[in-house]
Amino acid sequence: MKILVTGKTGQVGYELERSLQGLGEIISLDRNQMDLSDLTQVRDVIREIKPNLIVNPAAYTAVDKAETESELAMRVNGEAPGVMAEEARKLGAAIIHYSTDYVFDGSKTSPYTENDPTCPINVYGRSKLAGEQAIQAAGIPHLILRTSWVYGARGKNFLLTVLRLAQDRSELRIVGDQHGAPTWCRTIADTTAHIVAQASSAQDSHVWWQEKSGLYHLTAQGQTTWAGFTEAILANAVISKKPIVTAITTQEYPLPAKRPSYSVISCEKLIATFCELPTWENSLRLCQS
Repeated sequence: MKILVTGKTGQVGYELERSLQGLGEIISLDRNQMDLSDLTQVRDVIREIKPNLIVNPAAYTAVDKAETESELAMRVNGEAPGVMAEEARKLGAAIIHYSTDYVFDGSKTSPYTENDPTCPINVYGRSKLAGEQAIQAAGIPHLILRTSWVYGARGKNFLLTVLRLAQDRSELRIVGDQHGAPTWCRTIADTTAHIVAQASSAQDSHVWWQEKSGLYHLTAQGQTTWAGFTEAILANAVISKKPIVTAITTQEYPLPAKRPSYSVISCEKLIATFCELPTWENSLRLCQS
């Protein structure tokens, strides 16, 4: 099986290149080789490689910047996945695509399921929802995996920002009224590999994809706030003098893009269909070990 992985220098893409080894011929591309803002290039690359499976973690992820770059965000997150799906249909290929908890508005107080209505409150969320819809409309074998609060040991993410700020600050004022599930990028990649292995070992992979295609939520289990996440990061960190964490309100830390106050998503469907998922606390400890 030939597996095309986009965004290989991103958090999830980097981990996927490792996790998917042994499951097929892995062709990982960075933005220079396949720029999702160039839809013609996206088509040409897929036609040249002719993959059996496209795994697409590449995305426009600058949530605040998207408010002023809505066209670019929509092209990368909304239109490019649709182009990939069109090309996959011509090849008889499948696609695994990643989306976000930010497709929800945060008005619930219990975990969102895959059947809950979407209502994104920022440009990033709207662009990611457009990508989901484009793939679903193509009528191809697909898995759309919504995740949340992604972090890792490399790149740009909340974990590394906290560790950097903790070196020279005595206090960290962190939002404490937004609830979600911090998810290690390696958890996402390893779960994806587990699913691909199941598909590969199925007696009839065509039937497997027919039965399993759809939308799933994939996050670490449990929930916290950004302030709670910060406290856990510092508890695991080896720092001589740790700063105090002060929880503040969203109103006290205004940003260009609105965030949902509650974006915990239920992973019961994925767990029942594919595999168990770790708690966010255990994943964080492993990431920082």
